Amino acid sequence: MTIKLNVIDLPKEDYAGGKSTLCPGCGHDQISSVIINSAWENGLQPEKIAKMSGIGCSSKTPAYFLGKSHGFNTVHGRMPSVTTGAAMGNRDLTFIAVSGDGDSASIGIGQFIHAVRRNLDMVYVLENNGVYGLTKGQYSATAVKGSKKKKGAINQHQPIDLCKLAVNLGCTFVARSFSGSKKQLTALMKAAMSHKGFALVDVISPCVTFNNNDESLRSYTYVKDNDVELHAYDYIPTYSPIEGVEVPEGEFHDITLFDGSTLRLETIGSDHDPTDAVAALGALHKAELENKHVTGLLYFDPTKATAAEDQCLVETPLSEVDDEVMRPNSASLDTLNARFRGKA
Repeated sequence: MTIKLNVIDLPKEDYAGGKSTLCPGCGHDQISSVIINSAWENGLQPEKIAKMSGIGCSSKTPAYFLGKSHGFNTVHGRMPSVTTGAAMGNRDLTFIAVSGDGDSASIGIGQFIHAVRRNLDMVYVLENNGVYGLTKGQYSATAVKGSKKKKGAINQHQPIDLCKLAVNLGCTFVARSFSGSKKQLTALMKAAMSHKGFALVDVISPCVTFNNNDESLRSYTYVKDNDVELHAYDYIPTYSPIEGVEVPEGEFHDITLFDGSTLRLETIGSDHDPTDAVAALGALHKAELENKHVTGLLYFDPTKATAAEDQCLVETPLSEVDDEVMRPNSASLDTLNARFRGKA
C-alpha cells in the first residue's frame, strides 16, 4: 500500500493528534479534521507550528490535532497575551490558536481586541456554538437574540459579533464558516494559514448536547437552511500553477496571499468585495436582521504591518539571538538611560 505524502514528503498521520473526548457529533471534531488536512496540504512542518488555546470545549481540541507540534493551554481568556509573547520570541513559527465564544467574547474579549489591533501573526480559530458546553450549556455572549437552547428560556440579550468587532478594529483577515461546510472551511483555513497577520476564522459549530434543537439559531439544521454564502472558494497553493485549476462559470477574482498562494473567489450569492470594510459590516448586519448566517471571506487587507514588523524585530527569532546581542554593554546602557533622562 502506497502512503500519500505532501509536498514536504510527510504522511497525513504526522499531523494527527489524540483521540477526541468530545461528545459524538460535535462540530469541533470536524474543525480539528479540517486543521489537520489544511496543515498537511499546505506543507507546513509540524515542528514549526505552535497551537495555542484557553479554556472550554474548544480549547481541548488542540490535543486532537498536530501531535508533533508545540502547544500551550493557557488560563481562561488569556490565550492572546501568551501567544503575543510566544510570537514575539519565535516569529518563525506558525501560530494556530483555538478559542471558543465564552473564552473570546466574555472573559477574554479584551485580550482578543488587543491581539487584533496589533495584527499579531496568527490564525485565530473561533469555535462558536453560543453556549458554555463545559458548564451545562448557559448562553454565551455570542448567542443570537431570540434563540432557544434545549432547556431554559429564550435568549433576550443582544449578541456580540466578533467578526463585526474584528472588522471595526482593522483585522486583516476576517472569515466566517460552518463546521458542516467542509469544502468552504478548508479553503478558508488554508488561506488563513498562508496569511501574514491576524486571521480570524469564526466557525459556527453546533453543540450537540445543549444547542442543536430546532429552536436554536446555531443548530446544524438551522445553519444549513439559513446560510448565505458570499462566494464559492478554491485555494491554489503556490506550488500548483493556476492554469491547471478548473475555473467554474461565473465571475471570480483571485486574492494573492503572502506566501504566493491564491484564494479564488467565485461570486454565487452577492457581489461582495472582501477589501471593503463597510461592505463586510453591511453583509453581517443584513444577515443579523434576517436571522441568517453569512459565511465566507468577509474582509481582507494584506497591506498592514504585523506586530513583529511594527516592532522592527530582527529576522532571527529572539529566542535564537545570542546573549551578547540581546544584553547591552555598560556603555550602550548608559547612553540609553541618559536618553530617557533627557540628557542625550
